[in-house]
Amino acid sequence: MNNPYAYKRDNTLATGFLVVEVRTDPAFGPSIPVRGVNIIVSRTINSQTQIIEEAITDEAGQTVTFELEAPPEVLSQEEFNEQRPYATYTIEATSNDYVSVVVSGTQIFANVKSIQSINLVPKEELSTSENIHTDVIENINIEPSTLYGDYPPKIPEREIKDVAGTGFIVLSEVVVPEFVIVHAGSPNVNNAPNYTVRYKDYIKNVASSEIYPTWPRECIKANVIAINSFTLNRVYTEWYRNQGKWFTITNSTAFDHAFVYGRDIFDSISQIVDEIFDIYVKRPGVLQPLLTQYCDGRYSSCPNWMTQWGSKALADDGLSAEQILKFYYGNDIQILSAPTVQGIPESFNGVTLKVGSSGAAVRTIQQQLNRIAQVYSNIPKVASDGVYGQSTADAVRAFQKTFHLTQDGMVGKSTWYKISEIYVAITKIAALI
Repeated sequence: MNNPYAYKRDNTLATGFLVVEVRTDPAFGPSIPVRGVNIIVSRTINSQTQIIEEAITDEAGQTVTFELEAPPEVLSQEEFNEQRPYATYTIEATSNDYVSVVVSGTQIFANVKSIQSINLVPKEELSTSENIHTDVIENINIEPSTLYGDYPPKIPEREIKDVAGTGFIVLSEVVVPEFVIVHAGSPNVNNAPNYTVRYKDYIKNVASSEIYPTWPRECIKANVIAINSFTLNRVYTEWYRNQGKWFTITNSTAFDHAFVYGRDIFDSISQIVDEIFDIYVKRPGVLQPLLTQYCDGRYSSCPNWMTQWGSKALADDGLSAEQILKFYYGNDIQILSAPTVQGIPESFNGVTLKVGSSGAAVRTIQQQLNRIAQVYSNIPKVASDGVYGQSTADAVRAFQKTFHLTQDGMVGKSTWYKISEIYVAITKIAALI
């Protein structure tokens, strides 16, 4: 076996970054950070396993940021490169009170921070027979990027679904759901598992699986909007439920998108998704989101659809995300925000909160941050007085650092919805909304 780190162009290695964050599995109650978990980062080369880093999670359930070897960034920029443009590592999480988890294949790109989230199941939740075996381990294997691995091409569908048929049920408006249910296989494979995933986490997972995080920002934005629009079409038309299926979407690239359970998310992609998770494409005079199909453009071709490598080339030439989408889907498309975001106490009103702001929206943020601070003790508590002072800005900045947002101390769209999301997750009030 050849050493995957011995690159043909030269022997220069770059540096990528990794943060591991550990929370309790939301299937067993509120999702809260787990402190004191032992994290081991290793890699295997020529059948030899080497421990690279070891750390203990802090009060936010996170490790320090590891610096890890990665291939040169240029490998992820060249369409016809044959070498794997990222390094892979194994992450092991162990704790006396939780089932151990081993994640194999965490992907590290040059100059990019990867966020490897791990959900731990309390050992007390195991059955009696399972508890007899103290070496119970959950193994998660991360599949290769679709731009590098071998995946089936998308089967073409009509970009606007005919929902006029008898008995076909659609939503009354475009809605960003709180969760999607992902079927891990072809829609016709009934025994494949289903995963309930927060909508934004689903989009981040798909984008991290299907494009490279080193690509230009406008390229990533165009691809995220296409993933949004496709997914919201499945939600709006209730496509699979109208076929008697109990899921929203599949992880088969022949039908939908690549979703890889348990994979790491790239910081550059995560921040963009937080900004534009509710943005989608539609045709004039049609309510439903456009089924924005696409392909890689190298291993498969798709006339009249966006290609991922083609979108990168256009972004390299200076085109914006909107220009890229219009290049592929036509100048008549409209790019809009969904009117409804489910699972949050209150929608963002479009006004960024910062030092000097005051009023009910500020008080809402202060109250939610204080509740979050009961679980994430690294976030300072503030007075719920409706006045956005420096102490509120400091609390917001601590929150932003914990959840991988731009640390500007202001509450714009991304931070507003992330605070709402975490508040709901730890208080479990979503079912009451």
